Amino acid sequence: MIIDRREVPAGRNVLLNEGRSRVGSDRKPQAAGRIASRWLCATLACAGLAAAWSGAALAQARPGAPATEPGFLSEIRGGLLVNDAALFGSKKEHGADLNLELLFVSPTLAPFRWIGSPRPHLGFSGNLDGYTSKAYGGLTWEWDFWGQFFAGGSLGFAWHDGKTSTLDTDRKELGSKWLFRESLSLGVRFGSRLQHNASVMLDHISNAGIADKNDGLDTVGLRYGIRF
Repeated sequence: MIIDRREVPAGRNVLLNEGRSRVGSDRKPQAAGRIASRWLCATLACAGLAAAWSGAALAQARPGAPATEPGFLSEIRGGLLVNDAALFGSKKEHGADLNLELLFVSPTLAPFRWIGSPRPHLGFSGNLDGYTSKAYGGLTWEWDFWGQFFAGGSLGFAWHDGKTSTLDTDRKELGSKWLFRESLSLGVRFGSRLQHNASVMLDHISNAGIADKNDGLDTVGLRYGIRF
């Protein structure tokens, strides 16, 4: 039997190509798993911080105060957001973000009263497809109208794990790791004490032109909240 040696390299190439295809197909689930793990860890960390903060406040409550008196934690909100909604720029990134946000009782300090008694907030949005995720904090203002409806806005800062500069066509060039963050929301309250709410939220992060690169990143989606 005569063996054509030219066929051997071809077979090797086929095996190599198949191996590469399998590795490539495995990357996306692995990336999604890593992001989900980070989101879970951040969620637990934020919840632990909130519980500790709220518990400390209740422990210091005045003698005889009811056990249901609010501490530092005012509300928890969470939901699913569309990553890179491209309302203020071109779309490059994809996937959905899982969002968790903690809102705290507005401090009674005079400077907070002077600016409308906003509630401080901490939040995290984790992208499920391995694109940009972010942690953020700032101040939230809200106004009620027509009974159960409300509108809100926030200002603050965000830190992200995305790209500051890149040649990848499917990634945003955000310029710096720390960015400004603004958000708008519109929702409705429901429940016997109006303690529940559902809202549409839009947020935007960018460096406001301070860095050379400034693609900016928008997310928009639905959230559910429960107030204490």
